[in-house]
Amino acid sequence: MTERKTNSTPKKSREKIVALLSEDGKLNATILAEKIGISAKSVEKHLANLKADGLIERIGPAKGGYWKVK
Repeated sequence: MTERKTNSTPKKSREKIVALLSEDGKLNATILAEKIGISAKSVEKHLANLKADGLIERIGPAKGGYWKVK
């Protein structure tokens, strides 16, 4: 089954980001963007919103750290 990579709604993109980070917290915005099919800038906005909503947490520095899904 081929996953669709265009016309993702923001909610679905958020859900996909959380699911991918649950599997591998070391993924960065560029890799997440490639996997979901949206821009890296959009992923960064989603990450900021998820962090503000308390759904994810950044552990460690920008380089060498990881995302923890709560």
